[in-house]
Amino acid sequence: MITKYILPAVAIIGAIFAVVFVRAGSKPTPASQPVAQPAQAPYDAYIAGAGIVESSTENIAIGTIVPGVVTDMYVKVGDQVKTGQPLFKIDDRDLQADFIVRRAAVEAAKAKAKVDEATLADLKNQWDMYQGVSDQRAITKEELDKRRFAVATGTARLDQSRAEVASAEAQVESTKTQIDRLTVRAPVDGQCMQVKIHPGEFAQAGVLAQPLILLGDVKILNVRVDIDENDAWRLKPDARARAFLRGNRDLSTDLKFVRVEPYVIPKRSLTGESTERVDTRVLQALYSFEPKSLPVYVGQQMDVFIEAPPIRGVESTPPPPHEDSPSGQGK
Repeated sequence: MITKYILPAVAIIGAIFAVVFVRAGSKPTPASQPVAQPAQAPYDAYIAGAGIVESSTENIAIGTIVPGVVTDMYVKVGDQVKTGQPLFKIDDRDLQADFIVRRAAVEAAKAKAKVDEATLADLKNQWDMYQGVSDQRAITKEELDKRRFAVATGTARLDQSRAEVASAEAQVESTKTQIDRLTVRAPVDGQCMQVKIHPGEFAQAGVLAQPLILLGDVKILNVRVDIDENDAWRLKPDARARAFLRGNRDLSTDLKFVRVEPYVIPKRSLTGESTERVDTRVLQALYSFEPKSLPVYVGQQMDVFIEAPPIRGVESTPPPPHEDSPSGQGK
């Protein structure tokens, strides 16, 4: 009898559980709140774009002309350097040894030149002595010509020795230049933002995915703003612009126009928005600001708004409070 009622009860409980489970799963998922509220445009009509902070000299990827093992490092991350200041040095022991050999060759060439100079002086003395004989019958024409040709030969030999000295000295200077090339120096005044090479590591020449040292002048920072090609015609160099720090829209600063790079390129700085097109082409504009005005670092993204004339037929209103951050589209 008990078994007769157990199976229907289990079926009823299962049906109730299924209904509850389905209803719970059909409830709409609540929208997640952003960690930080996005920035709002300070202008009625504007161009919005994502900007990347960079140094005023642009970020310079330091490399080496000659590959080799690094023996000395003269800087570390955060150091301020001056133009021409050594950054690191490649192993130059082979060139230093060659330099000693070439310098010895210079001394040998100079010694040979001195011998030839003394020999020429002796030949000229003999030639002058033969020319000073009053009775020309005491000297044959053949002997006189022999002395004259000996002086000419000595002069040519001395000229050759002096040329060998100049060639040896040029080789020494060439070796010194090669040695100097193994010491990589700062091309501009700036700060070492990254140092990815250490003593004992092999420094490769050419363009690298990860630069050996990243250098730039950070006394003034630039923001490279990607402006959608559809809004490029609205950009005015004298228009006001303002950048907002991502993560805290209360931190912002006015921007000063620097220049426009007059070549439209494929967009590389992606914001990650679901509506973002990866085939967008952008015009890059550079603006500058004082680093002390914001706690910002090179390579950081910022939301930039540039005042622009409104588009006809489009209502100029600021974005709603919960709209995503700018992706290059303007109002």
